[in-house]
Amino acid sequence: MAMEPHTLFNQKSNATQFFLMAGPCAVEGEEIVLQIAERIVKITGKLGIPLVFKGSYRKANRTRLDSFTGIGDEKALKILAKVRDTFGVPVVTDIHAANEAGMAAAYVDVLQIPAFLCRQTDILVAAAETGKHVNVKKGQFLAPESMQFAVDKIQQSGNDKVILTDRGTTFGYQDLVVDYRGIPTMSAMGVPVVMDCTHSLQQPNQTSGVTGGNPAMIETIARAAIAVGADGLFIETHPDPKNAKSDGANMLHLDLLEGLMQKLSILREAVKKIG
Repeated sequence: MAMEPHTLFNQKSNATQFFLMAGPCAVEGEEIVLQIAERIVKITGKLGIPLVFKGSYRKANRTRLDSFTGIGDEKALKILAKVRDTFGVPVVTDIHAANEAGMAAAYVDVLQIPAFLCRQTDILVAAAETGKHVNVKKGQFLAPESMQFAVDKIQQSGNDKVILTDRGTTFGYQDLVVDYRGIPTMSAMGVPVVMDCTHSLQQPNQTSGVTGGNPAMIETIARAAIAVGADGLFIETHPDPKNAKSDGANMLHLDLLEGLMQKLSILREAVKKIG
């Protein structure tokens, strides 16, 4: 039986531990997804870190037409549901249009709104109306304060199960920067706040048409987020990032996840002690 997301996310104000949203960028196939899930579940279980397994059933925002987008919507969603049923953890996936909300909600526990769609009212309302938790990524083009309106749209649609995730802000044409003032700013809206430690290191729209990244800085981003009070972390991870079918340039190698989580757990404990 999967841990209820409501219980997990309601730990916001007094949790001694952060929660983790982690998994591959995209669902590439059942075998690899279950392999990744098994390792993440083992690591987070050992360290007492609440987990929401992440995987995109389809990638709608690709720079090039020939980029990998998915293995088929229903096939990928069934794999995510199998992760939930096999390992007893909630799962999250992103949707890209209002008519996808109901379809995805039948298989997952949390619906994620991509950053570039965070102002799209019809998608926010459709996600809200499923009754699932809704994780909205802050647009790269928005100030943290502006995310209050995304929260309002979901809550005014009858759903108070909102999560906000920072994933960096556009800095020039091909880079992002994280403004850590955004975490307490969005936290003041009364919702859990997550730091996306991998997408915030993207280097978008490179000349090759494939997004670059800087995974060596994942630990830096994660440490800073914990230090300023993030409730959760979002980390895409893969056992072979160089050959991953999507966003391999900024994913964390799966072999590095346990060591990073150990360090961050120690840091979280220290942060809670000093208030």
